[in-house]
Amino acid sequence: MVLPHLDDAYTLARYLVRDSHDAEDATQEAMLKALRHIDQCRADNARPWLFAIVRNTCHTLLRRHEGIAEGVSFDETLHSDEGETAQPDAIVIRAADQEAVKGALAALPLPVRDVVVLRELQGLSYKEIAEVADVPIGTVMSRLGRARERLESLLGGSAEKEGRR
Repeated sequence: MVLPHLDDAYTLARYLVRDSHDAEDATQEAMLKALRHIDQCRADNARPWLFAIVRNTCHTLLRRHEGIAEGVSFDETLHSDEGETAQPDAIVIRAADQEAVKGALAALPLPVRDVVVLRELQGLSYKEIAEVADVPIGTVMSRLGRARERLESLLGGSAEKEGRR
């Protein structure tokens, strides 16, 4: 039930802890927890159930490392389509865009970043995110709204600065 979601679980962990080794550890620990408690999972909700375990495991890991994870670099190549063939200038522009998005995501507080990653990258519904984060749907909606505003501000602000140069 949970193995088909292993790659998505790792991706979630990667975005939350921002370090490939820590993400691997968190994913492995979460999968072990999931296997130990598989009797608590309903077949129709294995993905959000697993994501809740991954999210909680990542939060625990970050609390253990307190601030260390904030300075860890994020390798976007793990989450990109490198198979694309593009012109050199397009590659440079894409890399700059990815760096800007990466920086903007990193600037979000963890509870808000959780919701953005679960919605925009993992494609979970608001109801599923509410289950994963153990918060009301209204909280999910408000966090997404704040996150989108903040991302727009961070990304739009950098675009405006580039236009002034």
